[in-house]
Amino acid sequence: MGGDEERGFEPATGDGPPAPGEAAARAASVRSAWAGLLQIRRLANSGRADPESVPAPWELHRPVRAVALALEAAGLPASAVGPSGERTAKGYRVAAGSSSGTVRVEWPGPPGSGAAYEEESELNRCAAALRESGWTALLYRGPRGRRFLEVEPMAGARRPDGR
Repeated sequence: MGGDEERGFEPATGDGPPAPGEAAARAASVRSAWAGLLQIRRLANSGRADPESVPAPWELHRPVRAVALALEAAGLPASAVGPSGERTAKGYRVAAGSSSGTVRVEWPGPPGSGAAYEEESELNRCAAALRESGWTALLYRGPRGRRFLEVEPMAGARRPDGR
């Protein structure tokens, strides 16, 4: 065995190397992981009218991973870094947010890639994809005027901290 089978599927967060393997195989792995997540939602949220519309408890305990999977499943590109930590691709970057259970989404890229000029429109695309998958995403302007999303579960989902 090799690749995803040995270490399990990991969604792209934008802080690692480009996703390993051939694009079609990666897309198939993402579809399979997303389908599995929707099944978890159906089982965990069975008392709801639309159980797939709200993150499951599993996601609330792993929000960075869940948000990264939602973005990758929506077909949005992830940023990537090279071996020495330099950005090699523009796209989303998902990291833990400033408070428990929240996630921060940025749109970085290598110098000269135009990522800063695209960030508002691309982050709006990210926000739309996240809303469709049960997350609330608010656009903010941070230091040096760079924009980012603050993401949390939609109302009705209980975060691990009980809020």
